[in-house]
Amino acid sequence: MATILAKLPAGMRDDLKEPLGEVYTDPGALLAAADEPIVAVGDIVTYHLLEAGHRPTVAIVDGKTKRERVERDVLDAIEEFDGRIDVANPQSTITDDLLEAIATALADPEPTVVVVDGEEDLASLPAVLAVPDGGSVVYGQPEEGMVLVPVDPGVRERCRTLIGRMQSDLDRIESVLSP
Repeated sequence: MATILAKLPAGMRDDLKEPLGEVYTDPGALLAAADEPIVAVGDIVTYHLLEAGHRPTVAIVDGKTKRERVERDVLDAIEEFDGRIDVANPQSTITDDLLEAIATALADPEPTVVVVDGEEDLASLPAVLAVPDGGSVVYGQPEEGMVLVPVDPGVRERCRTLIGRMQSDLDRIESVLSP
C-alpha cells in the first residue's frame, strides 16, 4: 500500500501553472538543448521524444492525457521500454512508491518506464529533486508544448519549496530520493 507523502492543496493549483523551464513545441529542438539523464513525465511528452528518435532514461506515464485515455499508438510506443515499474499514485499526490520508482529507474542502466495507476501530474517535482545536476526533466504544459527543465541547484530549490508548501513530508521525500 502506497503512503502519500505530499498532497496538493486546491489553493496551490495555480502556483504550478508557471513552467519550470523553457517551453518547446519541436521535440528535436528540445532534445538538442537537453542533457542526460532525461526524465519524461507524461504519455504525450514521452511519445514525442520516442517519435523524435530518443528514448528517455526514465518515462513516467499514466495512460492518460488531459484526464482522457491516450491513443493506441501512444500506448504502443511506450511499451518499447526495456524496464517497467508499476506504482500507485492517486490524483494530486506524491507517494513513496512513486519516489522509490523514480530512484530505482534512474539507477537502472536500461531505459525504464514507470507506469502510474492514478495520476503522474506532480511527478516532475520529485523528478527534479532526483535527477543529478546537468540532467533534464521534460513535462507537458497543456495547450503550449513541452517544458524542458535543466536541473541545477536553483530549480531544485524551487521544486523543494513547492513541495514544502504542500501537505507534505519533505524530509522523507528527500531521503527516499537520495542515493
